[in-house]
Amino acid sequence: MTCRGRAGCSIISPLKPKTARSRRLSFLSELLHQFGPIWPSRLTLGGVPLGDCWRHPAVVTSDATNGLVPLHKLSQWLAYSLIEPLQQAGFIVTDIDGLTGLAEYRNGGLFVDTGVLVLRDAMPVSRAYDVGSELVVEWRALTVALLDRLTLAVRAKLGMDAAALPLAKVLEGGSWAAGRSVALMRRADGAPPIKVISDGTVF
Repeated sequence: MTCRGRAGCSIISPLKPKTARSRRLSFLSELLHQFGPIWPSRLTLGGVPLGDCWRHPAVVTSDATNGLVPLHKLSQWLAYSLIEPLQQAGFIVTDIDGLTGLAEYRNGGLFVDTGVLVLRDAMPVSRAYDVGSELVVEWRALTVALLDRLTLAVRAKLGMDAAALPLAKVLEGGSWAAGRSVALMRRADGAPPIKVISDGTVF
Protein backbone atom coordinates (compact mmCIF):
# COMPACT_ATOMS: atom_id res chain seq x y z
CA MET A 1 0.00 0.00 0.00
CA THR A 2 1.41 3.34 -0.98
CA CYS A 3 1.90 6.00 1.65
CA ARG A 4 1.98 8.91 -0.75
CA GLY A 5 -0.47 11.70 0.05
CA ARG A 6 -1.55 10.31 3.43
CA ALA A 7 -1.34 12.86 6.24
CA GLY A 8 0.00 10.40 8.81
CA CYS A 9 2.77 9.25 6.51
CA SER A 10 3.99 12.82 6.12
CA ILE A 11 4.87 12.69 9.81
CA ILE A 12 6.09 9.11 10.01
CA SER A 13 8.20 8.96 6.87
CA PRO A 14 10.88 11.57 7.72
CA LEU A 15 11.16 10.12 11.23
CA LYS A 16 11.62 6.48 10.23
CA PRO A 17 15.21 6.33 11.53
CA LYS A 18 15.30 5.70 15.27
CA THR A 19 16.05 9.26 16.16
CA ALA A 20 14.53 11.89 18.40
CA ARG A 21 15.48 14.80 16.18
CA SER A 22 13.47 16.33 13.37
CA ARG A 23 15.15 19.01 11.31
CA ARG A 24 12.84 21.59 9.77
CA LEU A 25 14.36 21.70 6.31
CA SER A 26 14.17 17.97 5.67
CA PHE A 27 10.75 17.84 7.29
CA LEU A 28 9.41 20.59 5.03
CA SER A 29 10.87 18.80 2.04
CA GLU A 30 9.01 15.66 3.08
CA LEU A 31 5.74 17.56 3.48
CA LEU A 32 6.16 19.11 0.03
CA HIS A 33 6.90 15.68 -1.42
CA GLN A 34 3.94 13.98 0.24
CA PHE A 35 1.38 16.70 -0.34
CA GLY A 36 2.63 17.96 -3.70
CA PRO A 37 -0.04 16.08 -5.69
CA ILE A 38 -2.92 17.82 -3.90
CA TRP A 39 -1.98 21.31 -5.09
CA PRO A 40 -3.25 22.59 -8.44
CA SER A 41 -0.69 22.18 -11.20
CA ARG A 42 0.73 25.62 -11.96
CA LEU A 43 4.45 25.66 -12.60
CA THR A 44 6.36 22.42 -12.96
CA LEU A 45 10.07 21.61 -12.96
CA GLY A 46 11.25 18.32 -14.38
CA GLY A 47 7.68 17.09 -14.35
CA VAL A 48 7.24 17.93 -10.66
CA PRO A 49 4.45 20.39 -9.74
CA LEU A 50 5.95 23.25 -7.71
CA GLY A 51 2.85 24.31 -5.78
CA ASP A 52 3.12 27.75 -4.18
CA CYS A 53 5.98 28.83 -6.43
CA TRP A 54 5.80 31.69 -8.91
CA ARG A 55 7.81 33.62 -11.46
CA HIS A 56 9.34 37.06 -11.03
CA PRO A 57 11.76 38.72 -13.46
CA ALA A 58 14.03 39.99 -10.67
CA VAL A 59 15.12 36.45 -9.79
CA VAL A 60 18.02 35.53 -12.04
CA THR A 61 19.96 32.27 -11.75
CA SER A 62 22.03 30.21 -14.15
CA ASP A 63 20.02 27.01 -13.72
CA ALA A 64 16.47 25.71 -14.10
CA THR A 65 15.29 27.75 -11.10
CA ASN A 66 15.74 31.00 -13.02
CA GLY A 67 12.85 33.33 -12.25
CA LEU A 68 11.30 31.06 -9.63
CA VAL A 69 10.13 32.34 -6.23
CA PRO A 70 9.21 29.46 -3.86
CA LEU A 71 6.93 30.55 -1.00
CA HIS A 72 4.97 27.45 0.13
CA LYS A 73 2.83 29.31 2.65
CA LEU A 74 0.32 26.56 3.47
CA SER A 75 2.93 23.78 3.59
CA GLN A 76 5.09 25.81 5.97
CA TRP A 77 2.03 26.67 8.05
CA LEU A 78 1.42 22.93 8.37
CA ALA A 79 5.05 22.40 9.35
CA TYR A 80 4.81 25.09 12.03
CA SER A 81 1.58 23.52 13.31
CA LEU A 82 3.30 20.16 13.74
CA ILE A 83 6.11 21.50 15.93
CA GLU A 84 4.23 21.33 19.25
CA PRO A 85 2.65 17.88 18.60
CA LEU A 86 6.08 16.50 17.75
CA GLN A 87 7.56 18.05 20.90
CA GLN A 88 4.72 16.64 23.00
CA ALA A 89 5.42 13.23 21.46
CA GLY A 90 8.99 13.45 22.76
CA PHE A 91 10.84 14.62 19.68
CA ILE A 92 13.47 17.33 19.89
CA VAL A 93 12.57 19.76 17.14
CA THR A 94 15.63 21.60 15.87
CA ASP A 95 16.36 24.25 13.25
CA ILE A 96 12.91 25.84 13.60
CA ASP A 97 14.25 29.00 11.96
CA GLY A 98 15.01 26.89 8.90
CA LEU A 99 11.45 27.69 7.90
CA THR A 100 10.66 31.12 6.53
CA GLY A 101 8.07 33.67 7.52
CA LEU A 102 4.65 33.04 6.03
CA ALA A 103 3.97 34.95 2.82
CA GLU A 104 0.33 35.72 3.44
CA TYR A 105 -1.85 38.79 3.43
CA ARG A 106 -1.94 39.47 7.19
CA ASN A 107 1.85 39.56 7.50
CA GLY A 108 2.22 41.35 4.17
CA GLY A 109 -0.65 43.69 4.96
CA LEU A 110 1.10 44.80 8.14
CA PHE A 111 4.04 46.14 6.12
CA VAL A 112 1.82 47.89 3.57
CA ASP A 113 -0.59 49.41 6.09
CA THR A 114 2.26 50.76 8.24
CA GLY A 115 4.08 52.28 5.27
CA VAL A 116 7.09 49.95 5.33
CA LEU A 117 6.18 48.85 1.81
CA VAL A 118 4.87 51.39 -0.68
CA LEU A 119 3.73 50.68 -4.23
CA ARG A 120 6.26 52.01 -6.75
CA ASP A 121 3.59 52.79 -9.31
CA ALA A 122 0.19 54.36 -8.88
CA MET A 123 -1.58 51.02 -9.17
CA PRO A 124 -5.24 51.07 -8.09
CA VAL A 125 -5.73 49.26 -4.79
CA SER A 126 -9.45 49.00 -5.44
CA ARG A 127 -8.98 46.28 -8.04
CA ALA A 128 -7.99 42.68 -7.29
CA TYR A 129 -4.72 41.18 -8.54
CA ASP A 130 -4.08 37.59 -9.55
CA VAL A 131 -2.01 35.63 -7.04
CA GLY A 132 0.58 34.98 -9.75
CA SER A 133 0.88 38.62 -10.81
CA GLU A 134 4.24 40.34 -10.50
CA LEU A 135 2.84 42.70 -7.86
CA VAL A 136 1.56 39.96 -5.56
CA VAL A 137 4.61 37.72 -5.98
CA GLU A 138 6.91 40.64 -5.16
CA TRP A 139 4.75 41.66 -2.18
CA ARG A 140 4.82 38.16 -0.76
CA ALA A 141 8.58 37.72 -1.31
CA LEU A 142 9.31 41.07 0.38
CA THR A 143 7.06 40.01 3.25
CA VAL A 144 9.25 36.97 3.88
CA ALA A 145 12.42 39.09 3.85
CA LEU A 146 10.93 41.76 6.12
CA LEU A 147 9.68 39.19 8.64
CA ASP A 148 13.31 38.16 9.15
CA ARG A 149 14.28 41.78 9.82
CA LEU A 150 11.28 42.29 12.11
CA THR A 151 12.22 39.21 14.11
CA LEU A 152 15.78 40.46 14.59
CA ALA A 153 14.46 43.85 15.76
CA VAL A 154 12.03 42.28 18.23
CA ARG A 155 14.75 40.03 19.65
CA ALA A 156 17.06 43.01 20.11
CA LYS A 157 14.30 45.01 21.78
CA LEU A 158 13.46 42.20 24.20
CA GLY A 159 17.04 41.03 24.74
CA MET A 160 16.25 37.51 23.52
CA ASP A 161 18.05 35.15 21.16
CA ALA A 162 16.77 32.83 18.43
CA ALA A 163 16.35 29.93 20.84
CA ALA A 164 14.16 31.96 23.20
CA LEU A 165 12.26 33.78 20.45
CA PRO A 166 12.20 31.84 17.18
CA LEU A 167 10.54 33.26 14.10
CA ALA A 168 7.55 30.99 14.72
CA LYS A 169 6.70 32.84 17.95
CA VAL A 170 6.97 36.23 16.27
CA LEU A 171 4.55 35.03 13.59
CA GLU A 172 2.09 33.51 16.04
CA GLY A 173 2.07 36.21 18.69
CA GLY A 174 3.03 39.28 16.71
CA SER A 175 2.95 39.92 12.99
CA TRP A 176 -0.25 38.08 12.04
CA ALA A 177 -2.30 39.55 14.90
CA ALA A 178 -0.81 43.01 14.32
CA GLY A 179 -1.59 42.81 10.61
CA ARG A 180 -5.20 41.90 11.33
CA SER A 181 -5.55 44.65 13.94
CA VAL A 182 -4.14 47.35 11.67
CA ALA A 183 -6.32 46.16 8.78
CA LEU A 184 -9.43 46.54 10.96
CA MET A 185 -8.35 50.05 11.90
CA ARG A 186 -7.80 51.01 8.27
CA ARG A 187 -10.79 49.24 6.68
CA ALA A 188 -14.14 48.38 8.25
CA ASP A 189 -14.15 44.85 6.83
CA GLY A 190 -10.54 44.15 7.83
CA ALA A 191 -9.64 43.29 4.24
CA PRO A 192 -5.97 43.30 3.19
CA PRO A 193 -4.61 46.52 1.61
CA ILE A 194 -4.00 44.67 -1.66
CA LYS A 195 -6.81 42.47 -2.90
CA VAL A 196 -5.72 39.08 -4.22
CA ILE A 197 -7.56 36.67 -6.49
CA SER A 198 -6.87 33.22 -5.10
CA ASP A 199 -8.58 29.84 -5.19
CA GLY A 200 -7.89 28.99 -1.56
CA THR A 201 -4.80 26.87 -2.21
CA VAL A 202 -2.37 29.73 -1.49
CA PHE A 203 -3.91 31.60 1.45
